[in-house]
Amino acid sequence: MNLKTRSLATLLILLNVLLLSCKDKPQLLEEGRYRGVFTTQNKPIPFNFSVEDDTAGTIKVFLVNGKEKTALDSVQYQRDSVLISIEVYDAILVARIKDDTLKGYFRKNQVARQGIPFLAVRGDTSRFDVKNQSTAALEGKWSVNLINEKNEARYTVGLLQQKGNLVTGTILTTTGDYRYLQGVVDGDSLKLSGFGGSNPSLLVAKLVDDRHLFGDFISPGGKVRLEAVRSDTAKLPDPYSLTYLQKGYDKLSFSFPDLTGKPVSLEDEKYKGKVVVVTIKGTWCPNCVDEAAFLSPWYKKNRERGVEIVGLSFERKDDLNFARERIGKFIKHFDVQYDILFAGLADKAQAGTKLPALNAVLSFPTTIFIDRQGKVRKIHTGFTGPATGEHYQQFIDAFNKDIDQLLNETNGV
Repeated sequence: MNLKTRSLATLLILLNVLLLSCKDKPQLLEEGRYRGVFTTQNKPIPFNFSVEDDTAGTIKVFLVNGKEKTALDSVQYQRDSVLISIEVYDAILVARIKDDTLKGYFRKNQVARQGIPFLAVRGDTSRFDVKNQSTAALEGKWSVNLINEKNEARYTVGLLQQKGNLVTGTILTTTGDYRYLQGVVDGDSLKLSGFGGSNPSLLVAKLVDDRHLFGDFISPGGKVRLEAVRSDTAKLPDPYSLTYLQKGYDKLSFSFPDLTGKPVSLEDEKYKGKVVVVTIKGTWCPNCVDEAAFLSPWYKKNRERGVEIVGLSFERKDDLNFARERIGKFIKHFDVQYDILFAGLADKAQAGTKLPALNAVLSFPTTIFIDRQGKVRKIHTGFTGPATGEHYQQFIDAFNKDIDQLLNETNGV
């Protein structure tokens, strides 16, 4: 082969390499508002997100649900795909970009299967299509039964806000809330969806008369029937009455490892003579995420008053190495400066056996208030997060009042 032939062959090889690299190189995310649609349980579940360029020139993705705008952790490109990380839930959105369209899937990283498929289009800011501009009046409080395939009913409370066709709201339960739901009323039909990074959800129902809604609540875990009655007096049981100490107990006792493997208990010097808040939680739990968003800044502001917080984290795997990674990312995400211990597998029955002083572990999270003498004074089941509006503020007010009272008791007030 002469020099001219070798040069031509080399040039062709370089061109092929360049073409292959261009083929694998993904199109970049463009700034703007997007409407995505998941498909699960054979149903489309719409969601919205925005892509923005921050002041440092970094592309950020934000999930949008009503008043909530949640920043996702990172945007990376790998071969022909964009990877959008949701670290707090150990999840990821993976998609290929073509022009203004993203096609891909949402996956929890601990799950081997591909995940939930979605398609998203840039420039579409709607949530649901509205075909009928005449609207039913849905604003207010609703008494809601969620009925599973065994015909077992779970009583909940629906909270709806309405402006014209636009509707936002949530569902309150004894263990927490369904976080931010956003959608429309289309004639006599209510359509709400939510996606805050954990799992997509969909509520579809018809207003049968002025007082009754019938429909379904759908998520990747399945479908339940929804039967709702308008009721200004709808309420749940007192969250301070559901979890309590077993007869013969006045204290909570445990010993669980921190992220270094060192056992930690309430008998440690760090907690002696202090008011302590114990939260039974998990990094996978959306209501626990809302609780941490409240507790982390609260602790920084109040720790010097003689109060401590300790989290007992029950995780998807009963494995310290797995928990160390998950809890470590959780701590970093919320800048948590109180102790979070690995307590075991995320199973309510197993959690109950590890905390025998309690009648049961009914909810992640459960919040336990302990006085300076180490005695349990109150236990709050579940967490009403910011999506619940005034209910969230009522919890914060009660939380601060309870802590103030416990601190003042030791000061002779």
